[in-house]
Amino acid sequence: MYYYIKGKYILKSESFIVVEAGGVGYKIYTSANTLSKMPQPNTEVTVFTHLHVREDTHDLYGFLTNDEITLFIQLMSVSGIGPKAALAILSVATPEQFALAVITNDVKTITKAQGVGPKVAQRIILELKDKLKTTDAMSEDARETVIENKNNLQEAITALTVLGYTANEAKRAVSGLDSSQSTEQLIKEALKILMKQV
Repeated sequence: MYYYIKGKYILKSESFIVVEAGGVGYKIYTSANTLSKMPQPNTEVTVFTHLHVREDTHDLYGFLTNDEITLFIQLMSVSGIGPKAALAILSVATPEQFALAVITNDVKTITKAQGVGPKVAQRIILELKDKLKTTDAMSEDARETVIENKNNLQEAITALTVLGYTANEAKRAVSGLDSSQSTEQLIKEALKILMKQV
């Protein structure tokens, strides 16, 4: 319903921010990562949003980057993961750290999130990896190469695909980057390039 809300940032609490747009103050639940990056009050901001509708409530969730909102929606597509668990994960890991955790089976990073145990973390990794494996954007040969040869560039491409980008977009973004950088740094640099193309 709402792709983003652009307006004046009014205040924040431990779990949400308030952005005034068109004379309306929107209560937007968000992650600790976004909360830590909020500017001074009365500054204009753009918040990418998702409206979560249930029988008893309509809650608005939002983040400062498109990558975070994309990952939030990806996480909620996992069986048994609701907005609270998705927020908890995004509060302990950036999108690039989370994507890296998925492709390296790093359960420990995901279980740092409040209320997320090892079984849930394993389900998240399994389901998001399965979605990556079944996407047409990545050929069988490319997937096997990623599994057999886990160099930094290939891991970065796979991680970007976990975050919702196509394999072609990911390859274009990492082409020309210094492969001697860590996988996490490569993902960060590629995300900057991809965000400029939006």
